[in-house]
Amino acid sequence: MARVKMGMVGGSLEAFIGNVHRMAAGLDGHVELVCGAFSSDPKKSKETGATLNLNPSRVYDSFKRMIEKEKNLPEEERMDFVSIVTPNFLHYEPANMALEAGFHVLCEKPLAFSLKQAQELEKLVLKTNLIFGVTHNYTGYPMVKEARNMIKGGKLGKIRKVIAEYPQGWLSEKIEDGGQRQADWRTDPDRAGISCCVADIGTHAENLAEYTTGLKIKELAADVSTFVKGRKLDDDANILLRFDNGAKGVLMASQIATGEENELRIRIYGDKGSLEWLQSDPNKLIYKTPKGPQQIIKTGAGYHWLSAQTEAHTRLPGGHPEGYIESMANLYRNFAMSIHAHKEGEEHSNLLDFPTITDGVRGMKFIEKVIDSGKKNAAWVSL
Repeated sequence: MARVKMGMVGGSLEAFIGNVHRMAAGLDGHVELVCGAFSSDPKKSKETGATLNLNPSRVYDSFKRMIEKEKNLPEEERMDFVSIVTPNFLHYEPANMALEAGFHVLCEKPLAFSLKQAQELEKLVLKTNLIFGVTHNYTGYPMVKEARNMIKGGKLGKIRKVIAEYPQGWLSEKIEDGGQRQADWRTDPDRAGISCCVADIGTHAENLAEYTTGLKIKELAADVSTFVKGRKLDDDANILLRFDNGAKGVLMASQIATGEENELRIRIYGDKGSLEWLQSDPNKLIYKTPKGPQQIIKTGAGYHWLSAQTEAHTRLPGGHPEGYIESMANLYRNFAMSIHAHKEGEEHSNLLDFPTITDGVRGMKFIEKVIDSGKKNAAWVSL
């Protein structure tokens, strides 16, 4: 099977997430980076392309030029999809242009700068019948897949309560004033949009809660704060949730939780049992019932007691940790396999799932409603 050819927008050498995406995309050998517009600075784009050993003629000074040029190359040479790893305000335009030119798109979250842009992209995806993925990579962890399948299979019974947490501490001080690049754009309304914390990590918790449970958030009430003096966007949010099956939930996202790293955690309680998963210990899922001892379910290739979907996302024997890069690699692998199926006019395997444009729009609605509720003193709003 030929490798799927990828073009990248953003992700210069000095950008953290671009290199993560490139490592993940190349892990399984299904994706080949063939071109890129890695920076709005032509010099930085060329330097990145040279470091990555790309053909200089396919290292572009803008995403517009990249899409135009790639579209005119022979089908067997040109890129198959665009990976967008830019700040929020630079998601919509390259995604829109790529879809119009007939290219599939894999985009960093949140999907766009605004809900309106996200909905416009959704309409275009439906019109073009192209594949659009959003990199909520935590759904790529094997034990997240196992949690989803256990809940779908009735192991927890009816879901009653969901607690999702994502505490970080890296924005406890106003580091954006010191030139920290990641903080600089995330706290800038002109580049991040209406939210920092909720858009950056709150959407991961929201997506994880809906993905694992199969439920949809129906209403929410949000207490949104900016603790660091002079910061223009939120850095903390505490949100009450009501789900479409009657379950209740709590979602906490914070970037001023001093000393925390990336402690994404979810606890799900049903009337028959509960599950707990922690991103910093991702190969373990804790399962509790009232009629037996606590069980620790662990990932491992060939473990016959795991679901088929979990096995499809597990690479190594038990005891060999798989983590963040592998979770994103699962998304890239699945996205590439979906493109192959699209080319052949075949049905893509539902075992190899990935977040879609629909998930991206849900995330944008979540951001908008949380900020709206926060401005109304934590009033309940409908999602």
